[in-house]
Formats: sequence, structure tokens, C-alpha cells
Amino acid sequence: MSYYIGIDLGTSAVKAVLTDDGGKIIDSCSIEYPLSSPHPQWSEQNPADWWNAVKECIKNLISGIDKSEVKAIGVAGQMHGLVMTDESGNVLRPAILWNDTRTGKQNDYLNNTVGTDKLRELTGNISFAGFTAPKVLWVKENEPEVFEKCCRICLPKDYINYKLTGEFATDVSDASGTLYFDVAARRWSAEMLAILGIDESYLPKVYESADVIGKTTVCGLSADVVAGAGDNAGAAIGTGTYEAGKCNISLGTSGTVFIPTDSFVLPSNSALHSFCHADGKYHLMGCILSAASCNKWLNETIFAGNYDVSPSPVSAEDTLWFMPYLSGERCPHNDGDVMGAFIGLTHTTSRADMQKAVFEGVSFAIRDCLELCPEMPLKATVCGGGTKSEKWMQILADSLGIELGVISNEGPSYGAALLASGVRPEVRIEKTVKPDLKLKEIYDIKYSKFKKLYPMLKDFYKE
Repeated sequence: MSYYIGIDLGTSAVKAVLTDDGGKIIDSCSIEYPLSSPHPQWSEQNPADWWNAVKECIKNLISGIDKSEVKAIGVAGQMHGLVMTDESGNVLRPAILWNDTRTGKQNDYLNNTVGTDKLRELTGNISFAGFTAPKVLWVKENEPEVFEKCCRICLPKDYINYKLTGEFATDVSDASGTLYFDVAARRWSAEMLAILGIDESYLPKVYESADVIGKTTVCGLSADVVAGAGDNAGAAIGTGTYEAGKCNISLGTSGTVFIPTDSFVLPSNSALHSFCHADGKYHLMGCILSAASCNKWLNETIFAGNYDVSPSPVSAEDTLWFMPYLSGERCPHNDGDVMGAFIGLTHTTSRADMQKAVFEGVSFAIRDCLELCPEMPLKATVCGGGTKSEKWMQILADSLGIELGVISNEGPSYGAALLASGVRPEVRIEKTVKPDLKLKEIYDIKYSKFKKLYPMLKDFYKE
């Protein structure tokens, strides 16, 4: 028997799975760690917390098996984060995460001074506040003493791979989200690095996702480590989203729409990302910064831990709306200043109304992303913590008007294990959710009203 470990370095926790050589999940483990927000719009973590959680997960997974039978490890992880180390690999400051939006000034410089046409030419994408490049500029401008000491710049999961193997390496899917990677050519962009003032020697070597980058002896193992993937590309491997025409929707802390393509596509609308896929091809992706995290906030912070509230029935006469921008928004607005809001509260508003508004608001934000795609998919798979709510899945299907196949595997961690093993088992759909076309007509009306809210409020938040 051979075993493989897949690790997902998430925003709130490490999730890891142990699979056999057929791709069956044998065991799983999850360990949480804190997130720090020392200032408004800041989102940071200590990479030491990641590493300690990863080691603990590995120990738990291999406790009942022969260590020599663990053949390889794959790591998928939260994208766009900035980890800076000195020459010895010591971390110089807390990691700046994907949902950190402090970089408004740097983001504007890249899009307006360097210019979106130039950025698209060099990288295939425009700048978003959460991308790595504006974070590098922020540190350069605000913490010059840190930048002076820096000898290595890497992404979160690449730091874990360094701790596992001693090698600084990245993969094409994760590197695509830095804004200094030439996505079409699958290599670092020398011209973009010159604009940022980064020497290429600071950056890890680039691999395809299934390439072996080294071996690890952590926890007594002797196993290969593959380059891995960004979490969304890892989830796409785990959900079988490889072929053009397929679509996967992820409802985790953030929400994503993932569309594979056979070749590099430069979107006509820059609100979509064009990235390398972990399978050697490419994909389009739309990302909203707050998805299942909106529901967690509502139930834990506002409803004081009550997860038993059922949404009220759908009605064309509803007056309550939820803007799901608790961390600003990426696609399609590229606005780090916008905030979340309930609009239309009255004396008769109930918890059930608020629950429905949150489910609908996130679903409408996902629809914002889907409507930017070259073609609206006829169906999609969906994964992530949001899938645990059957009522939300029905609202999502009704508001999008497409059939959803709910997948309950561990998403990115499972995809990372498959990258390590090289197997691609048939994906199991746990439940199919079909849209109610009569409700779709109501949701089309509600969505048209939702789209009017951001234009009305964006200047208010800028001020």
C-alpha cells in the first residue's frame, strides 16, 4: 500500500488528508490558527503558526500507518500572500494575506501609472489590492528596513514547501496571482520585476504543479514533495474541473468561479483573472473576498452562535438587501474601500429575512463573476463550507439558474494529494440541485436591483 498526503494551507486552518494509491481518502485532520488585523484593512498571519499546524496534521495522519509507505506530499494554499525572509530563511514580518486591502495607493499606481494595458501585456492581468505585487511595493515604501533585509519573497504554501524540503520553489498556478508572472509564457516577467524593483534571485524557481521539488524527512518521513498549487487550482483538481466548458464554484472564506481553458485567454473584461491551471493548461477565475465568511459573521457575531435560523421564503416584494463586501471586493469591482451593508431594514425585519439576504447577496456576487465569463455555464460543481446549507445551495441554484453538483471532499487538500499521487479518480457528486425556473424569474428581478447598489454607494465609501 502507498499513501499520499494533501495539505491545504487555508486562511483559518490547515486541512490535510491522507489518501491511498487509488485516490480514496483514508483520514483527515484540521488545525486552526489565528488571524491578526492590527489596523483597518490589514490581514496578517504568523507563518510559524502555519508550520506548527502542518507538522501536527502530518503527525496525526501518519500515527497509525507505516511511515515508509507515505510516498509523496502535495501542498495547496491561500494565494497572493506575501512572505519575506532573510538569506537564512527567517521570516522578517508577518505574512500579508490575500484579503488584506491596505494597498490602495500601490494598486492605483500599478493600474493608473504603469497602466492596465501594460500589466495585461506583461502578466495577463490587471492589479488587484490583494495581489502580491502591490504588497511588495507597500513594504518597500512603508517598511524599507524590512525590504532591505529581504532576500526571499514567496507565497504562503511555498514557505511550507521550503520548511518541508529546504528548497524555495513555486508552481505556475500560485505564481499566476503575484502580478509579476507572465501567465501566457509560464515564467517570471523580467520587465514586471524591473518595474517593481525586485531581483529575480529573490524569487523561487517555477515548476509545474505535479513536479517533484525535493524530499522531506519531517516527522520521520522520506517522501517526495511536489510543487503543489494555489488553493483554487488545487480545488479544481479535487473536483475534476480540468476540461474546457466545466465550471467549479467554491464557497469557502472567499468565493470563486473557476473556468478551465485549453489555452491562454486574455479576458476582454479585466475583472476576471487569467491564470495557469495545475493540470498544465489555463483557467479564468472570478473571486469575491467574502462568501461563507459572511454567513459565519452573521450567525456567530450577529446571531450569537445560532446557526438554526432558516431563511424566509423568496418574494419579489422583498425590501432587504445584503452587500457581501465585509473585506472590500475584488471581482468585479476591484475596490478595497467598499464595505458590507444591510439595506432596507425595517421594524418588521426578522432574523430569517437577514439570513435569506446574506445567502442571496453572496449568490448575487457569484453571479457577478459568472456573467463576466465568455459563456454562462449550464451547470457547475460547488465545494466549500457553504455547501453544508441545503437551503443556500437551492438559493444559489435558483439565483444563477444553473444545475449544481455538490461535492463534499476536502477540496484543495484532496487536489494536492492527487497532484502528489498522479491519480485522477472519478469525482463523486453528493447531491444535484436543480434550479426552480419560476424562482429564477424572481431572482432575475432581484439581481437587477442588487446591481444598482454598488454604483450608488461606492463614492460614499471612498469619502
